[in-house]
Amino acid sequence: MAKREVDIVVISDVHLGTYGCHAKELLKYLKSIKPKKLVLNGDIIDIWQFSKSYWPESHMKVVRRILKFVTDGVPVYYLTGNHDEMLRKFADFNLGTFQLMNKLVLELDNKKAWIFHGDVFDVTMQHSKWLAKLGAVGYDSLIVINSMVNWFLTAIGKQKMSFSQKIKGKVKEAVKFINHFEQTAADLAVDKKYDYVICGHIHHAEIRTIKATDNPGEVLYLNSGDWVESLTALEYYQGKWEIFKYQPADFMVEHDDEDKTDAEDLDNKLDVRNLLEKFKQEAH
Repeated sequence: MAKREVDIVVISDVHLGTYGCHAKELLKYLKSIKPKKLVLNGDIIDIWQFSKSYWPESHMKVVRRILKFVTDGVPVYYLTGNHDEMLRKFADFNLGTFQLMNKLVLELDNKKAWIFHGDVFDVTMQHSKWLAKLGAVGYDSLIVINSMVNWFLTAIGKQKMSFSQKIKGKVKEAVKFINHFEQTAADLAVDKKYDYVICGHIHHAEIRTIKATDNPGEVLYLNSGDWVESLTALEYYQGKWEIFKYQPADFMVEHDDEDKTDAEDLDNKLDVRNLLEKFKQEAH
């Protein structure tokens, strides 16, 4: 099956190295596309919660797939987030078509897109990082419990459910936080005269026009969601942005792929466990 051509793909909040990461689904998606640019907008690898005992082969395959884009000459921008903030000390690192950055501005059909993870807007991150890390562990635990519940629901023929999405949708403070996050990003983008502002961080995929609070003007706000629950990405093609939502039924047939890395002994090719362990130790 032919790959879909896309001008730009933005993904964020993959959280490789955690139990909640849907690496297999992400790998299928990455194999199905032929992007001209790939933007990894933060929290791709979860160095916060990294455990040397948990790094499945499917997670390694995602890393290898991203590296294949680089070797094929596709520009890949890795923008740092809070869960992979240890990489910020290496910002502006370039290796061929791979660039490690904290933020990115792209010119798209005479319009400017401002892209960054978005954790700078999170008060908890700025003032109580230990609380944010504790919340991340709790969130990952909730995802594990949720996956077990969904396994049981599937077994008895019931529809799956998402605990955290229900919480975010019903808890007033969670809804308030998301709205405040989006408005803050929009206000800054309008002030800087950008046409698009693209974030991740809040695990809530969105595309909508937002008017500035104080200044005249508006901006198209976009969020790529995550690959923990919503399984979404942003795609830019022929001058238009869309949210891609992974649906299992669309990937029943595997895409033809000449790349043979899936059959290789990935553990011996790149020791990611030791590399991430070093990053984690340097942070303390």
